[in-house]
Formats: sequence, C-alpha cells, structure tokens
Amino acid sequence: MQGYEQLEVYKLAFQLAVNLHSQSLNFPKIEQFGGLADQIRRSSKGICANLAEGLSKRMSDADECRFISIALGSAEETRVWLSFCAELGYLSADETEELRQQYQIVCKMLYGLIQIRQRKVA
Repeated sequence: MQGYEQLEVYKLAFQLAVNLHSQSLNFPKIEQFGGLADQIRRSSKGICANLAEGLSKRMSDADECRFISIALGSAEETRVWLSFCAELGYLSADETEELRQQYQIVCKMLYGLIQIRQRKVA
C-alpha cells in the first residue's frame, strides 16, 4: 500500500484546502476567528489530517475505514460551508460551484477508498 501522500485523493484534498485557506483570508474580519473562515479551514484541512492519521502504519483495517469515513464527513461539511460562502457573498457563484464540484470528487474518491478497505476487512 502506498503512503497517504501518494494517494490522488490526498493530493486533491490538500490542494483544495490550501486554496480555500488563501481565499478565506479575504473573508470579513468577523468570520476569521470562530466564524465561517475558521470553520471552512478546519473542515477542509481535517480531510487531509484524518487520511494521514487513519492510513498510518499502526492502524488496523477497521480503524482505517473509520478515519476515512471521518475524512468523508469533513469533505461533506466543507461543501456545506461553501454554500454559506456563496449565500453570504464571500465567494462568487462560479467559484463556489467549482469548489463544490471538486469536493464532490473528493467525496467519491473517499467513498471508493472506504469500499476497498471494507472488502479487505471482510
């Protein structure tokens, strides 16, 4: 098994998180600490962090599935925060739609990874 950093889903999630972090720096000051900017940064980075933790060599197959599932939840959470960003005018409709589609790809990739791991456990 390749390390988490070589997984396409990790690479995509990492790039998206970096992009979102940069964009969120332009959100209003009230959103920076504990607000929407903070939430979207946490959820997007949480995908990468949970993949790293869950796919470390010390984890069992069941633990791997659990952490990948948590990463999937973080990806879906990020999609929700993106909807708020659009509604509040922090991101354009086009930017939001592109990011939501990219996170949908991440979700599908994570779901596929869960399916592979579950077959391994069974």
